Amino acid sequence: MAKKKLFGNNVKPSCKYCVFSTSCEGEKITCSKFGVVKAYDAAACKKYEYNPLKRIPKKELSLAKSAVNDIDF
Repeated sequence: MAKKKLFGNNVKPSCKYCVFSTSCEGEKITCSKFGVVKAYDAAACKKYEYNPLKRIPKKELSLAKSAVNDIDF
């Protein structure tokens, strides 16, 4: 049985999530191997290595606040 990776097994390669990258201004990423690159150029990179800790999780959905009282429960 294959081991399930953090955030699933089908994460698209992106320089934003690479071990060798640091963020720069706007959509640019500074790569320690190739210099300044676009954020989504990792599809053809041979040095790409996924780092799940650089991934920003999606925000939780907030519940709609309605007129619910303690009596309702």
